[in-house]
Amino acid sequence: MAVITAALLEALRSGYRREFQGAYDAARAAAFWSDVATLVPSSTKSNTYGWLGDFPSLREWIGDRVVKNIKASGYQIENKLWEATVGINRTDIEDDNLGTYRPLVQDMGAAAARKPDEMIAALLAAGEATLCYDGQNFFDTDHPVYPNHDGTGIAVSTANFVTGALAAWYLLDCSRPLKPLIYQEREAPRFVSKTDPNTSDAVFTSNTYQFGADMRSNVGFGFWQQAWKSKAALNAAAFDAAWAAMASFKADGGRPLGIKPTHLLVPPALRAAANEVVMVERLASGASNANYKAVEVVVVPWLA
Repeated sequence: MAVITAALLEALRSGYRREFQGAYDAARAAAFWSDVATLVPSSTKSNTYGWLGDFPSLREWIGDRVVKNIKASGYQIENKLWEATVGINRTDIEDDNLGTYRPLVQDMGAAAARKPDEMIAALLAAGEATLCYDGQNFFDTDHPVYPNHDGTGIAVSTANFVTGALAAWYLLDCSRPLKPLIYQEREAPRFVSKTDPNTSDAVFTSNTYQFGADMRSNVGFGFWQQAWKSKAALNAAAFDAAWAAMASFKADGGRPLGIKPTHLLVPPALRAAANEVVMVERLASGASNANYKAVEVVVVPWLA
């Protein structure tokens, strides 16, 4: 039987922290969220993205500078707190029965790394019913695009959403510093523990030593022009139509935005269809596939 001492508890904390961090690092390397979302550090309860009114652009400098006031959107992302906790009974520590908990701690680290992926997937899935900076749902059929640079005139309705009854797929332009989605991080994932019987009620009352992880963050939308959602069948014709529509998006005033899709996100059920559209070099007819490796395919389990 092991005697529980301060040194033993510190060794236990250090060991579990290494297990947590190792699993976190491995899962973080395989995560996709940083490919499709811009990391924005946060130092307050929430961030307001008032500058999401227009894409930046350059003009020929003739005469004085022309100051363009960006349309204030008031789009706000409020941070959320996330946690996971494992309780280890005192008798398991005394009996050296800690190996059974190691996979739980490792999975907690992996879960912390995967959490942004899950949040991004949930955000995309809800995008047709969640408002973005222009007051429309992020995926919508009537985003207003105005004829004048200052947002005046009669708006033209522009779609980045195709309705239907099939599994949804998403085409994103992630080539710019500001990606179509935002991952806002107030506190990065951290490993925490409560093992002191003098300060932990759980240790004192139920002989349970607690080890956990917590993080504080949230996700939100960037520019809708960089994203497309379709619930139609995923095939070459639908992909071509979505790619052409995104490439044709214009800013207020008629300036082409230069959108170029880079990522195709699909649920597991559409993996084969996505690969057939963009990962097959030759079509069934033997002709070359014009869409071969046009975008990167990302299969997202949480979009199922």
